[in-house]
Amino acid sequence: MTASNEVRDNPARSRYELAIDGHIAFVDYKRTPERLVLVHTEVPKELGGRGVGSALARGVFEIVRNQGLRVEVRCDFLRSFLEKHPEYTSLVAS
Repeated sequence: MTASNEVRDNPARSRYELAIDGHIAFVDYKRTPERLVLVHTEVPKELGGRGVGSALARGVFEIVRNQGLRVEVRCDFLRSFLEKHPEYTSLVAS
């Protein structure tokens, strides 16, 4: 799955979105003055097993990196993703 570069911020809904085949996978967030809190990831069952969650996570972390943000990860899926992709752990606020 190479859709990570298609992840878009939807500030009106406080989430990052990835649209595929008429469905939207998303990561909900909350902004604080110090960091971006990643709260929840959801991938529609119709997109399951296709690597959409990982592409979404990669896209979110690339946006975070490019914007010079720091994150707090409260989502179990994203925590698991970070364990497998240590190249993004430097983005996590201490």
